[in-house]
Amino acid sequence: MGTPDELGFDADALRVRYALERERRIRPDGSEQYQRAEGKFGYYAEDPYAEPGFTREPIRDRVDAVVIGGGFGGLLAGARLRQAGLERIRIIEKAGDFGGTWYWNRYPGIHCDVESYVYLPLLEEVGYLPQWKYSPGEEIRQHAMAIGRKFDLYADAFFQTGVRELRWDDGEWIVRTDREDEVRATYVVVSNGTLDHPKLPRIPGIEDFAGHTFHTSRWDYDYTGGDANGGLTGLADKRVAVIGTGATAIQVVPHVGRDAGHLYVFQRTPSSVDVRGNRPTDPEWAASLEPGWHSARRENFQALATGHQPETDLVDDAWTASGRLLGKIVATDANAHLEPEEWERIEELLDFGKMNELRARVDEIVADPATAELLKPWYRYGCKRPTFSDEYLQTFNRPNVTVVDTADHGGVERITENAIVVGGVEYEVDCIVFATGFAVGMSDVMTGRLPVHGRDGAGLLQSWSTSGVQTLHGFYSNGFPNLFHLGGLQNAPSVNYVHVLDEHAIHIGAVVEQARERGVKRVEPTVEAQRAWVETLRATSPERERYDAECTPGYYNNEGKPRGPRLTYGPGPAAFQRLLREWRSGDGINEVLGDEN
Repeated sequence: MGTPDELGFDADALRVRYALERERRIRPDGSEQYQRAEGKFGYYAEDPYAEPGFTREPIRDRVDAVVIGGGFGGLLAGARLRQAGLERIRIIEKAGDFGGTWYWNRYPGIHCDVESYVYLPLLEEVGYLPQWKYSPGEEIRQHAMAIGRKFDLYADAFFQTGVRELRWDDGEWIVRTDREDEVRATYVVVSNGTLDHPKLPRIPGIEDFAGHTFHTSRWDYDYTGGDANGGLTGLADKRVAVIGTGATAIQVVPHVGRDAGHLYVFQRTPSSVDVRGNRPTDPEWAASLEPGWHSARRENFQALATGHQPETDLVDDAWTASGRLLGKIVATDANAHLEPEEWERIEELLDFGKMNELRARVDEIVADPATAELLKPWYRYGCKRPTFSDEYLQTFNRPNVTVVDTADHGGVERITENAIVVGGVEYEVDCIVFATGFAVGMSDVMTGRLPVHGRDGAGLLQSWSTSGVQTLHGFYSNGFPNLFHLGGLQNAPSVNYVHVLDEHAIHIGAVVEQARERGVKRVEPTVEAQRAWVETLRATSPERERYDAECTPGYYNNEGKPRGPRLTYGPGPAAFQRLLREWRSGDGINEVLGDEN
């Protein structure tokens, strides 16, 4: 293992410290400490950016495909289905336009934390190159709309519309909406995401606060002034509270701290904050790009972010520099040549070294030693989503900014009409900003809010209630023909989620194209094929239960109460994408396009 002198740190002491810090933050209510934005806060479900009072007559018609969700997943599904030859593609979206998460999130400082040249999809097809290495939210939203225009996805789109039910009927799907539409479709792709329902802390008294409140996904510029670039002049005489210190707060806090009369940041667990280093796109580099550059760059990033080490690091940022430490966030086969116990030992030591660097960065930046101690992350690198900023830590050097540590008090204790209470101390504030994110992993299909009835009226969730989720490659299930799931169900995730979504959309488009060429009416896996896939996942899924149980609480480990094994494809996203290409070019595709279909 090595002595502390040899390693430069005491590994045993760090393990003890991590365990103690975890225990300070564990709550008996786990994920129940959060609630959906309902009741008094039900207006968060409303769309502040769309035409108010929008109405239209119900529509009854027939299309080739319905895509549920207008974020990047839905846009990519629509684009790839268009390339597969489908003419009438209807995207149904609850928001007033395309964009998904990037439609709702317009808070000050919003940027993507994955490099724009690999995150934004279809750059070469649309003919666009991002203006920054890490795009601001508005550039991303505009690109989403550009995809909609490029692939003529606005033509049949339903906006400000939610899907209420999916029902298989006589060889096609009936899609019913909350505007009383009844649309018949040959194919349905569900891509309504997992980041569209704002969540709030279940704090006693949260509804009693008499001041102003809003969630970061519904930023109130009428109150704060300014825009996503800052200039929040309306806060100049305000005492503002930001509750939460995750990836959103990392971007919001510098702007609020710069403009507010006083800012209180209520923190349970500090994020790890690495260097960002954003910069404008280099025109000479842009001019040097040749066709195919985008795919090559995405694959290079994916390799590095899963611990592989190609000769060249095209992205060269904090993600790729830490790629060997991301194996607890995304699956990988990069270390398959080592015995699992040996890699666990190596990975933990690399992890200790990285987190020591990040804690040292806090000391280098934050002037007050006591404040610096509060901002240091004491946990393994993969326990919480890594964050990156060149402004967040610096904000705590401002005299008008106070971090309030809630770890020893179970979080914020209560909220009164004019204050937030922690440890018996009242912090009077005029405004509370909830930087508490979204309910993760809770798509409407998986929660049952969107009922799905397949052949013979069988309910999708009911069919999985005894045997567990049963799919082939995470896309489709026996008994539910021509229904595709897009996202992280039973496949291989990546830190660049949009790349994964695109690969999935490419696969779905290719399967549909082959079905049409063969004259096959139903795309549906055999029971044997999906059973074999689930067994493959069980055999290859990385063991993460012990790691999760030792992590500080957060959404990665269900707030300290891990749900159990996650069925993912252990070799990782690149291997999964190769598997799909080989499967659809060989005999495997007959598992969903067989004669019985």
